[in-house]
Amino acid sequence: MTVTAGTRLGPYEIVGPLGAGGMGEVYRARDTRLQRDVAIKVLPPHVSAAPELRERFEREARAVASLNHPNICVLHDVGRHEETDFLVLEFLDGETLASRLARGQLPLDHALAIATQLADALAAAHRAGVVHRDVKPGNVLLLRKAASGDSRWAGAPVAKLLDFGLAKAAGSAVGPAKAGHYDGPAGDPGDRSVRLQPDLTSLPTTPQNLTVQGTILGTVEYMAPEQIEGQEADARTDIFALGVVVYEMLTGRRAFSGRTHASLIGAILKDDPPPLSRDQPLAPPFLDHIVRRCLAKDPDERWQTAADLMRELSFAAAHARDRGPDASVAGQPVARTRRMIPATYAVALAVAVAAATATGAWLLRLQSPRAEPGGLRLSIALAPGAEIGDVDNPAIAISPDGRRVVYAAVGAGGRQLFLRSIDSFDAQALPGTEDASNPFFSPDGAWVGFFSKGKLRKLSIAAGAAQELSDAPAPRGGSWSPDGVIYFAPRVSSGLFKVSSEGGSVTEVTKLDRSKGEVSHRFPHVLPGGAGLMFTVWTGPGTDEKQIDVLNLDTGERHSVAQGAETAVHASSGHIVYGRADTLMAAPFDLAGLTVGGAAVRVAEGVRVGHGEGGQFTMSSTGDLLYLPTDRRRSERRLVWVDRQGQVEALQVPTRNFANAKVSPDGRFAAVNLNGSVTEIGIVDLSRSTVTLLTTGKGSSQAPVWSPDGMRIAYRATRSGYRNLFGKGVNDTADEERLATSDNVQTPSSWSADGKWLFFNETSQASDNDVFAMAIDDDRKVEALIKTSNNLQMSRDGRWLAYQSTEQGRSEVFVQPFPPGGQRVQISNGGGNEPLWAPDGRELFYMRGDRMMVVDITTRPTFQAGAPRLLFEGRFVPSPNGVTGYSISPDARRFLMVQAVQPEPPATVLHLVRGWAEELTRLAP
Repeated sequence: MTVTAGTRLGPYEIVGPLGAGGMGEVYRARDTRLQRDVAIKVLPPHVSAAPELRERFEREARAVASLNHPNICVLHDVGRHEETDFLVLEFLDGETLASRLARGQLPLDHALAIATQLADALAAAHRAGVVHRDVKPGNVLLLRKAASGDSRWAGAPVAKLLDFGLAKAAGSAVGPAKAGHYDGPAGDPGDRSVRLQPDLTSLPTTPQNLTVQGTILGTVEYMAPEQIEGQEADARTDIFALGVVVYEMLTGRRAFSGRTHASLIGAILKDDPPPLSRDQPLAPPFLDHIVRRCLAKDPDERWQTAADLMRELSFAAAHARDRGPDASVAGQPVARTRRMIPATYAVALAVAVAAATATGAWLLRLQSPRAEPGGLRLSIALAPGAEIGDVDNPAIAISPDGRRVVYAAVGAGGRQLFLRSIDSFDAQALPGTEDASNPFFSPDGAWVGFFSKGKLRKLSIAAGAAQELSDAPAPRGGSWSPDGVIYFAPRVSSGLFKVSSEGGSVTEVTKLDRSKGEVSHRFPHVLPGGAGLMFTVWTGPGTDEKQIDVLNLDTGERHSVAQGAETAVHASSGHIVYGRADTLMAAPFDLAGLTVGGAAVRVAEGVRVGHGEGGQFTMSSTGDLLYLPTDRRRSERRLVWVDRQGQVEALQVPTRNFANAKVSPDGRFAAVNLNGSVTEIGIVDLSRSTVTLLTTGKGSSQAPVWSPDGMRIAYRATRSGYRNLFGKGVNDTADEERLATSDNVQTPSSWSADGKWLFFNETSQASDNDVFAMAIDDDRKVEALIKTSNNLQMSRDGRWLAYQSTEQGRSEVFVQPFPPGGQRVQISNGGGNEPLWAPDGRELFYMRGDRMMVVDITTRPTFQAGAPRLLFEGRFVPSPNGVTGYSISPDARRFLMVQAVQPEPPATVLHLVRGWAEELTRLAP
């Protein structure tokens, strides 16, 4: 039968859908007898008719009914209505652990609380003779409110284990079980009423996840080796899966991964995941021991019962509490504990420390094999609901004395600054910092400088009043000197400027040397004593197109100190530290001579560096390191088709660091950015999955747009220190043609429908972005179209212009007639960018964060726009060039987009290493 809102299944009235799994659909319903909300799991009709599948459904009912535990979802009833079988479960208000993990790793105390609850729940299930066999984040629900009267997990989520659809009667907890055989729970060896049938292992599981069909039952990422090999599952199989879940909660990444089923299975069978300390610096070594024993390949080497594991996790949780309020929640330094650690853990700790010392496997990968891990590692949780995405500017700062941090994060009120004292439980939203970026402290720590809405501003921490200091339409960093001068980069294509911290006139400090290809100077850093200024020289977006220069503020002399480097800071150990492709490098530095005194060495990995847009790390004067972690695979991206329902189909094109995917007018090819040491433009043959270069090594090329006839591509290129418009034929071997020469940054966004005009954005010394049109003829006449706007997209009929503008304080999408002059219409509501017309002009698409929005358009007799509605949602790579970075197929059925192979969730924690400068003296002597 069809189940919709209002359908009655006996006394239960369906309210709406909740989700679907491999063995049924789940609905919210109302029990009309007891007047309570319930969840109903319905067996699909085609499955209900199959005896072996119906047996599995009944087995689930018996398994769940036998369990009574506060961390296991309660089964209320089982029924059948008009050939429809269903289970009635308690209705739980919360989110799945999978959904929570999509936002990043959990604070240590929350992860341990959830892990302990799940281990307790599994222990109860195993005692009742039930093995779950599909323990994974999608089968764990975190309640929005703690259970009434339950004080065991005060302040932490309450977890409920769901979906025993793959459950079976447990075999012996110790020793291998024979396939298809059930020994029965202790005390009842002869009970075979729920015996595992060997043919049931061929049933499919949840289709949304990576699964294997044919001989394996479960979800591959969380499977134990014996499951993959088709052997009998017992209690220790659940322990392995729980270990994988705990690892993911603590690190924010899966323990095992692979591009294909085969490589993933190979990783589970033979590989060990990196130590927890790489991503969770608060994790004590004996916790790594606990998880590693869960993940032992041989079941005999694992914890033998979930009850044993629960006790170990309880000890770890108590140990974390004894160390003081967890810095990942309270922001306090973790105090030394006086509690005695059992001898077994002392041994485990010593072994783990020795291993970390020998292999350099701590979060900051120490290069010296004899270096001892020093410095206290802390995780600092952001304000509730706040997160830091992949932003253009540095988003974090630490006060000179190391006692406070400030960060720019997106919360309920949009992006703003938050202040957190290390010894405080709470973060404070700073007033007057809406849309803030790139915070930095004054030398005395009493003020915070930042950029917002095209201005450089400062804020008194004590008074909470923000003051405007200077224009900064497209800022790239600031630094506050001891003599009360603020050095800053006001635009994406300029030198550095300075202004008094009290306000006043702005003075140019550095000039771009076009003869050396310099496009901009970014991210200034005042050296101790104020005699020198260190900054990034940007000659292009590639990783090799940046260097660190030092300016002597007394003599005006400037020289380079590091190549292929960006966002440098000075460490109290006497080093400079800078980013290079998500790696921190350090070199000894002579402050007197402002020179490097030795070779640079790699000192840390997994630190988020913005590939030319600023590194997310900073240091205090006391030698503390504050940074955002990253998954180094974030630059591994794939091209994907996304249909209107949000279903993703990956192209069979080898993964690369793609961006700006543009389908040709005939749908046969795509032009893309290929990011690397320099950024090139590649042409993808969509039928053959091959990639050929359009541009070759003269400097970076970006932001391709096709001409309407598909014969030419216009793009932005960095040549001789200028970022101007270029064009090149797709099918000829002629050199590229320079379309414009300007001191300003020019980025093409679209062509007119007749191919006579090329629309582009221009960023000048005086303005962030304006839209221009260039005539594609011998005259190359340029006309100004729209001020303070960018990313203009013309409709196919040539009558309408869509574009984005930040004149209201945030980016919104507008439409107006072409030629300009008629009334414009605001299309987006609540933010929008990357507009794109449907081929027939009846729809306009745009992005709002991770959401693809669509608006219905009618143009006759007058222009009218419908209300924005969600088309689909997903994490895709936005354009790095201020233009639309995706495209639509000619039949308007799907979108070509770029997706990270391992999408990096927005950061919800900061990492802090106390006294890290002391380690540098050993790492970079």
